[in-house]
Formats: sequence, C-alpha cells, structure tokens
Amino acid sequence: MTDRPSVPQALTTPGITRRLACFVYEGVLLFGVLMGAGLVYSIATNQRHALVGALGMQIFLFAVLAVYFVWFWSRQGQTLAMRTWHMRLVTVAGQAVSPVRALCRYLLAWMWFLPALAGLHLNHLTTAAPAFATIGAGVLAYAGLAWLHPDRQFLHDAVCGTRLVTAQTPARPTAAHPA
Repeated sequence: MTDRPSVPQALTTPGITRRLACFVYEGVLLFGVLMGAGLVYSIATNQRHALVGALGMQIFLFAVLAVYFVWFWSRQGQTLAMRTWHMRLVTVAGQAVSPVRALCRYLLAWMWFLPALAGLHLNHLTTAAPAFATIGAGVLAYAGLAWLHPDRQFLHDAVCGTRLVTAQTPARPTAAHPA
C-alpha cells in the first residue's frame, strides 16, 4: 500500500535525459533574461563597476528568476523551455500548481547548485575549471537522485508535491491536398 496520491494514467514522466536537456535549454534562455535584468539594474542604480553593489545585483537577479519561474509555472505550468521540450509542471494529483507551491519549488530547486557552491566556497576555489567541474558534478549527482524516487522525480518535486509530466501537444489538422 502506498501513501502517495493516485496520479492519472495519462500523465507520463519524461525521461531524466530529456529533463536535463530542457534544463540546459532553460539556462540558455535565462542568460538573455538575466542579461537584460542586469542591464536594467545597472542603469537604475548607476552601477559603474561589477563588484560595486554585487550583492544587490545578486538579490535582484534571484528575485527576477523567482518571478519568471513562479509566473510561468503557476499560469501555464510551463516555462518557455518546457514548452519546447513538451513538459508541464503539475501537482502530484495532476492539477495546476499554485503560486505558493511554485515559489516553494523555485526555492528548493536551488539544491541543484547549493552543495556544489558551498564546496567551492569552503575550499576557496575561484577559478573557472574547478567551478565548472564541481557544479557539473553536483548537478549530475542531484539528477542521479531521481533514480531513487519511484516515479523518477527530482527531490525538490517530491518535497513540494509537484511533478514534471509529458505535455500532450494537440494534433495539427492536415490540409487536404488536391488530387
């Protein structure tokens, strides 16, 4: 017997490789969002040097990311990358995600990076190669935890009561070709 709420059979979980590909694509899209937000912040605060006001910039960008994810997850269940990869975020019961649950998921999703970032900080590693290697290993280790979950969901989804499912795309009508 299981304590998990039943999930409609029509909801299938995308594979981990596909979810990681969507994760990388999301990063590419967010690069542009964060560059634009950073420009707005720099102009608004008259920031002339990257290290002056860096903490304020980080807090602002953290908030911009929160707005981006919470907005898309609670309105459509999909970010732009998730739409491209045909994935949707729903509750375990298959319902739409509330803004509070989306915010909880956003905050807990930082577990992708926090252990690796803490390791870099504690070991005083600041150069690019160790940083990329450590963060990459941390992301892969976190993704590997999904193999321990019965539905192959990530830890932050299991804690928040959400899950990623394959979004069914509506069939496109085919135009009749003259004979």
